[in-house]
Amino acid sequence: MKRYGVSIMKLDSIFISHIHGDHVFGLFGLLSTLGMMGRTAPLNIYAPAHFAPILRFFLSYYGEGIAFEVRHVPVKTDAPAVIYDTKALEILAFPLNHKLETYGYLFREKEPERNIDKDALARYGFTRTEIGTLKQGQDVLRPAGPDEGATFLNGFIRHSGTERDLLIRAQDVTYRPWKPRSYAYVSDTAPFPELAEWVKGTDLLYHEATYLADLADQAVQRHHSTTLDAARCALQAGAGQLVIGHYSSRCQDTAAYEAEARTLFPRTFAAQDGDVFDLPLEKCQ
Repeated sequence: MKRYGVSIMKLDSIFISHIHGDHVFGLFGLLSTLGMMGRTAPLNIYAPAHFAPILRFFLSYYGEGIAFEVRHVPVKTDAPAVIYDTKALEILAFPLNHKLETYGYLFREKEPERNIDKDALARYGFTRTEIGTLKQGQDVLRPAGPDEGATFLNGFIRHSGTERDLLIRAQDVTYRPWKPRSYAYVSDTAPFPELAEWVKGTDLLYHEATYLADLADQAVQRHHSTTLDAARCALQAGAGQLVIGHYSSRCQDTAAYEAEARTLFPRTFAAQDGDVFDLPLEKCQ
């Protein structure tokens, strides 16, 4: 992270899929470095319950220089569930199919407040309260003026006895400013039917591809995926892009991984350290 200019002091939360060594050993050095750098803010680590004794071991032997709180947040679910929630972002955990308890994570931006159409704003002269209501996607009901007939631009008159109300529908006078983005992290796992549905429509899917297709028997035995397994998942999920990684030491030619996955899913990229995958905001108007 330091090599690529990502500040480790800005870390808020870490998400661990499972407790195999290649997924947790790096935490020891990271936590120690944060301690030496003088971190005081708490750090959250989302991980399966089996991570707790590992953290206790580390802190009992090497935690003397760590002045910040390390919070283990146990992850336990048998279907996609929100485990992290802010105003702008939600993170869901979902179980994977590996040798021991393992989870994938879906990072998803929330729907933004809607924008008010300029023509509608000028025509209706919305109050601040009405603007706030419409931005939340809720309709506005106000008394109809004497010159307003049975219908009015982007609204309609509702009669209740002698009262006449103008209902202004949010869908008619607002628009979604941009499309929320999403990223799914899937490692380590053998294929299973529900996975594609759980990451459906994600803009960027990271999926482990430990083996090339000719080693599919090894993938089955070790509860991992091949390039084609990852590509099928991306295709079935309708993902925007597929990034593969977690390569077997048996094969150092990542270009072969990429080429094989692209036979099923053309927008596949074999990840290397330092690669950047941009997800630009897609404006809706």
